[in-house]
Amino acid sequence: MHPMLNIAVKAAIRAGKLIYRAGDNLDHLTVTKKSHADYVSEVDRAAERIIIEALHDAYPSHAILAEESGAQGQSEYVWIIDPLDGTTNFLHGVPQYAVSIGLQHNGVLTQAVIYDPTKNDLFTATRGRGAFLNDKRLRVSKRKEMADSLICTGFPYSNMQHMDAYLGVFKDVMQKSAGLRRPGAASLDLAWTAAGRYDGFFETGLKPWDMAAGCLLITEAGGMVSDLQGTDGFLQSGHVCAGNPFIHPQLLEIIAPHLTPGLKA
Repeated sequence: MHPMLNIAVKAAIRAGKLIYRAGDNLDHLTVTKKSHADYVSEVDRAAERIIIEALHDAYPSHAILAEESGAQGQSEYVWIIDPLDGTTNFLHGVPQYAVSIGLQHNGVLTQAVIYDPTKNDLFTATRGRGAFLNDKRLRVSKRKEMADSLICTGFPYSNMQHMDAYLGVFKDVMQKSAGLRRPGAASLDLAWTAAGRYDGFFETGLKPWDMAAGCLLITEAGGMVSDLQGTDGFLQSGHVCAGNPFIHPQLLEIIAPHLTPGLKA
């Protein structure tokens, strides 16, 4: 395992264990509403502190981009952190949430960790070395037809400006696929796509920390990731389409008639 990945794995597992233990005392947590349907708990913040401390202990000069504390420092290395992706699920006792840590080097994603503490699933990837679930090599699915495919998505939850366009895509995918799922943690949705559990995934309005690690997992598992137009601006726009090499272009084709100027940003 790459040394930088090893440090990130240890940080993610440590944070994940804290989150899992806190799940036994949900009624006692302090929760703040950041915006409509967007919450942060003391657990998110404590998990983020654990991760940042571990990364800074090992690499004090590296920069950080984290969900709760924002951007810190300047470096060719930037750690992109979501300490608890799926906070709403977590707060309701729904066991679908994860810790997500990605590393960018000179703007290129090079390391990825997504840890699901409820299932003890550890997804990892190093650029050029493949993606893994625990010790098992990951490959995207081999399904070729949209009609046979299980597609995953995430609903707009805070920023509703693309709702009508999104619902148009949702309706078409629902009619043209074998099924559509919305579990509520984008990092795991991407990781499960890398693992071949889903054949494709799309969402609008994500943040870099929601998807940095998951997108590297997919490309290292042989899949494709783009924005909704098929180009590589997804980390900047927050709009993402991913899938195996057969389903990804078919998903883009379904999305294309619904693109608004905002979704082309």
